[in-house]
Amino acid sequence: MARRKTSRQTRLRLLGVALLAALMLGGWLWWQLHHWQPARTAYPVQGAEIGVTDGAVDWRALKAIGANFAYLDASASAFARDASFSANLDAAKAAKLQVGALHRYDPCQPAERQAANFVTVVPRDAAMLPPVVELDMLGDDCPNPVSDAGIESELTTFLNQIETHTGKPAILKLTSRFQSRYKIAARIDRNLWLVRTRFEPDYAGRPWMLWTANPTLSSEASETPLRWVVVQP
Repeated sequence: MARRKTSRQTRLRLLGVALLAALMLGGWLWWQLHHWQPARTAYPVQGAEIGVTDGAVDWRALKAIGANFAYLDASASAFARDASFSANLDAAKAAKLQVGALHRYDPCQPAERQAANFVTVVPRDAAMLPPVVELDMLGDDCPNPVSDAGIESELTTFLNQIETHTGKPAILKLTSRFQSRYKIAARIDRNLWLVRTRFEPDYAGRPWMLWTANPTLSSEASETPLRWVVVQP
């Protein structure tokens, strides 16, 4: 009976040690995920995507943790606008960061209305980085589904209009689900911005220019996690 009791106590101790080790490993992995930035030797130019959901940003601290640039959420669809865009634009410039604007494209809305929304929010400034168009929402989600050909045609119209405004070719921020559905990377010739946590993305079938490498970077620059982005050397 004593041997059984000792054996049971030993098993419980071992189980406790295993659970403690698992908790410590989980904590370490969490810390690594939320504080990881790609090596500067591999990606010398790095930055962040910033919007109203990030709350107040300490722009000097952002530069201090290694940001060379900031892409600012500016507009979405035909009517939505990021309330923090103007203030963020001024603050990013004051911190001497390169800055650009991003529009979240909505295949359910006409290209002309979305372009008008973007150009109303984003100033014509030759010093700004090329505009970015985020492609994530699918036409299948529209109240009235849009054909694949219709989406490509409207997107091309939108790109032409905002590029006329900015004077620079746009960058497509392409999610894996949009690419999987429409194969747009092979159909529209623009530089790409891809998204994948920690591991280099390859779902576009061709090289990318920008990569969101850590969408939940914890830092002293913001109370909320930042979307950390690197540039292909």
